[in-house]
Amino acid sequence: MPFWKKMFNKKQEVYYPRAVVQGKPVETETIAKDLAKISTVSNSDVQAVLGDIAGVMHTRMAQGKSVHIKGLGYFRYVLDTTGVKSLNDFDFQKQVKAVRVEFIPEREKLSGSKTYTRALVDSDELEWIELSPDTKDTTPGSEDGTDGDLNETPLG
Repeated sequence: MPFWKKMFNKKQEVYYPRAVVQGKPVETETIAKDLAKISTVSNSDVQAVLGDIAGVMHTRMAQGKSVHIKGLGYFRYVLDTTGVKSLNDFDFQKQVKAVRVEFIPEREKLSGSKTYTRALVDSDELEWIELSPDTKDTTPGSEDGTDGDLNETPLG
């Protein structure tokens, strides 16, 4: 069950629901064990492949490609940049602030409908639980339980 809590945006002066991460992240080893249980591949074989996937994806994306993992979605490099008013001021190196990885979940058109469903998001099966406002967000990388830099996203 995913969790949420009420948050207040001071700038826009509105309340909104926000998803909250609880506990430690599920690590590669656990994912490998889960995959090994539902397949004919051993835990060590799954860990070996998962251990190499980031490097292989980087190599392909560095060639200007996007990476599609069937049933999961698409990954590609995107740029966080600043603009300039004049073409004479254009400088790629100075304007690029960060390179990020964008993830777009796989989607599938529902039969007889114009609607799509996304991989990893089956809203019919999700039961969201509200947490009290005092509950700390345990986003990975934050030592004090807060979510750290609100402009930073762990997904790239």
